[in-house]
Amino acid sequence: MAFFAKGKMFAAATVVALLALGTGAQAAASCGKSSAGFDAWKQDFAAQAKSEGVGPKGLAALAGATYATKTISVDRGIHKAFSGSVDEFMKRRGAAAIISKGRTLKKSNAAMFDKIEQNYGVSPGVLLAIWGMETGFGSAMGNQNTVSAIVTLAYDCRRPDFFHPHAIAALKLVDRGALSASSVGAAHGEIGHTQFLPGNVLKYGVGSGNLRDKATALASTANFLKAHGWRAGASAQSNLGAIAGWNDANVYQQAIARIATAIDGD
Repeated sequence: MAFFAKGKMFAAATVVALLALGTGAQAAASCGKSSAGFDAWKQDFAAQAKSEGVGPKGLAALAGATYATKTISVDRGIHKAFSGSVDEFMKRRGAAAIISKGRTLKKSNAAMFDKIEQNYGVSPGVLLAIWGMETGFGSAMGNQNTVSAIVTLAYDCRRPDFFHPHAIAALKLVDRGALSASSVGAAHGEIGHTQFLPGNVLKYGVGSGNLRDKATALASTANFLKAHGWRAGASAQSNLGAIAGWNDANVYQQAIARIATAIDGD
């Protein structure tokens, strides 16, 4: 992914496809490279959002969104987070600790993971690997305002066509009550225990859609992986294609597969 994130990072081919799907309305709003122009852009975006089905609550959340300086700072350094070898990446991200705690959580939540595997065919190891890698098993789900973060990225000139649908989705989630104007998450607008982008919440979220609930988040993650080609009964290493749908950084995919294999092999 040029941008590495759950259901996050995307490749050049994805960009081309998204650009091809862009509407005239989307093209009408100019992007920006700083906070200058953000408020004027929001007014144009509000008209687009309304035309795409966003209601009063979502539009109010958009009106209150502020330019997310920290999000832009994190975004500009995203490639560094996925640099180096797989071993180096795993060490930086605390893979040994993820494996150890993952094995414990697998046993203490056996009924939940059994139900998820029965429904989606996804083994516990990969879900625990993603959960541990993304938020330390729910201990660090982010403190950045979700609407401001995702709207800022839709405005920013780096990848506006990628983030436009996620910004619309976030506003629709506000309309539905799944998010509020004050909801917080990760710097790129990711939500919950496994850090879904808003558009993927709409597509793959299950049950209540409350991804701050671990069972809902893990089942939704399994649903995402199944939709991206996860083959039940096959190893995580054999399911790298599905993991790539989650994050297309090779070091991330390999790390998740190794961690998953270690957890499931316990």
